Amino acid sequence: MKMPRTDYIEAINMLKEEVLKMGELSKGAVYGGVRSLIDKDFDLASKIVREDNNRIDILELEIEEKCMGLIALQQPVAKDLRIIGTCMKIITDLDRLSNLGVNIAKITIKIGDKPFIKPLIDIPRMGKLAAEMLDDAMEAFINEDVELARGLSKKEEEADALYDQVRRELITFMIEDPHTITIASDLSFIARYLKRIADHACNIAARVIYMVTGEREKVG
Repeated sequence: MKMPRTDYIEAINMLKEEVLKMGELSKGAVYGGVRSLIDKDFDLASKIVREDNNRIDILELEIEEKCMGLIALQQPVAKDLRIIGTCMKIITDLDRLSNLGVNIAKITIKIGDKPFIKPLIDIPRMGKLAAEMLDDAMEAFINEDVELARGLSKKEEEADALYDQVRRELITFMIEDPHTITIASDLSFIARYLKRIADHACNIAARVIYMVTGEREKVG
């Protein structure tokens, strides 16, 4: 049975708020993973691996069920359908990028107390940028801000440049001193994960543009 239009609009707004909440949890996994690496905070890393991703997985299933229920019972069309479909797509990106945050925490635990081959500078910058991109993407989603979503392309270029810089530097370390191969490889994986997190933020931004305009645009 279809609900009254006012209740239906409220249900969609609540759905978007749930997606925003998942975005905050996912950002916490990313930020926490990077923070655990910088501070060598193994308690934080263990917490992210043990708890945070489970909460995100549960919320993803709850949102998916709500989306399916709205589609089945309300038979949405046009923009309403795009909003619900976008929510289902975004939660997949949020789950994947939160998994990458967990992967960073796992590498933190693997590295343990071993010293870094150099002070961490660009990886924390990549982490900060990735978190900012996710913030922008989710703000664009909740406010239906197409221009903010499009603005992620410029930040994606910065993320690409940082990743290339980190990768080149780590390869140089490995060539010059084979003893650094293990730690350099671990840091290279982290940089790659952060680059992928930025990519997922761009995916979300592109989905926001489609949600609002009905047009497909590539972001990043």
